[in-house]
Amino acid sequence: MSEIRRRDPRREWIARNRLHPEHASVLAEQGGAASEWLGPNGVIRKNPRAIGFIGPNGIKRIDRSGAQQGGQAAGAARQAAQDSRRQVEIPEPAFLVAVVPELSGGRLSGHDKDLLGLARRLADADPARPGAVLAVVFGEHKEDSFGEAGIDRLLHLEDDAYAGFAPEARLAALSAVERELTPRHWLLPDSPLGGADLGRRLALRLGERPATGVWQLEADDAAPLGWRCTARGAAESLDIQRPLPRVALALAECAEPVDETRHAAEPVSLTETIPSAFSRIEDLGQVAVDPAGVALAEAEFILSGGNGVKDWEGFHQAAKVLGATEGASRVAVDDGFMARHRQVGATGTWVTARVYLAVGISGAIQHLQGIQTCDKVVAINLDPGCDMIKRADLAVIGDSAEILAALVAMVEQQRGGQRDAA
Repeated sequence: MSEIRRRDPRREWIARNRLHPEHASVLAEQGGAASEWLGPNGVIRKNPRAIGFIGPNGIKRIDRSGAQQGGQAAGAARQAAQDSRRQVEIPEPAFLVAVVPELSGGRLSGHDKDLLGLARRLADADPARPGAVLAVVFGEHKEDSFGEAGIDRLLHLEDDAYAGFAPEARLAALSAVERELTPRHWLLPDSPLGGADLGRRLALRLGERPATGVWQLEADDAAPLGWRCTARGAAESLDIQRPLPRVALALAECAEPVDETRHAAEPVSLTETIPSAFSRIEDLGQVAVDPAGVALAEAEFILSGGNGVKDWEGFHQAAKVLGATEGASRVAVDDGFMARHRQVGATGTWVTARVYLAVGISGAIQHLQGIQTCDKVVAINLDPGCDMIKRADLAVIGDSAEILAALVAMVEQQRGGQRDAA
């Protein structure tokens, strides 16, 4: 039989035509949207509508259809993609790369996942002698996908001494890990949430000169550990290159997170007892902060209003009761309902909230760009076909004023019941 690959130009055309009645079925046969294909003249053609396509101006196309991040079908597709990941097990690693994630809110943040992607690059550099990624996690957490993030070994230290801001107790634990397991590299996030402070303390304890502000790695056989790093310096005005030391503090987006493999995340423990460190720091707990005073770029929970909001007094009351930072679409800002610094989107503020509650926002392309890194998006809208509904992880179709009023009543009722029980 001939080995010449036969093309079906008609089905290729249907796969590229989103309006064709057979478009969905052809895509299902091909396993998704074709981003590249061989043209009749032997030239590789590219689909400019494909998710993630880089346009001529260097702008990456985001998903407006909801196929990437919104809806039940998208959730099933993401789950299927996770299940199809290649399982990787490293029973006898040649070395360890230790990562100390911050686990803000009890879950791996985007910064943590970037850091684990950087650790995987160090561990997988030599396929003949692969290393393993060891994650050291302190206190309670809510994360259940350590393996999907690229972790081979998981050391979970649950003692109450590590709760809150306890750098001295955590440093004592990391010193015990160093003595017993001797990782080749230590990676920590260079962020003000605690990783930057703990990383510098660890480097001082180990007698190392750490690399801070790391955002890029490249192999270098002349370097002691075989790697050279590029770091931001002089208030991020220039790049500094140096051999990668044992302790590195990396910035967000230092590497691509792991998305093609699943790892064992095998629990490990220390044989030696971690000595209790005398703490000169007393953690007085979290301080209540007015959500209205939190900058949009730093807010964890945002209640954002758009042109569909008619009862703005009820909107402000809902934000106060829910403890959310207020945001708005460009239309709401232009109409004078919200201040300019509360505008969300490509022409306003790019947000990274864990929960983004969009009320009466149709979902213009600039707005969707500004919320593309939010973990969970909840949409309240009257139009079930708008782009925000397609983007949302959870959608509620109905009048925004009535839904917000019911939500506020439910929250107040629950809080009242908790006070009565206390």
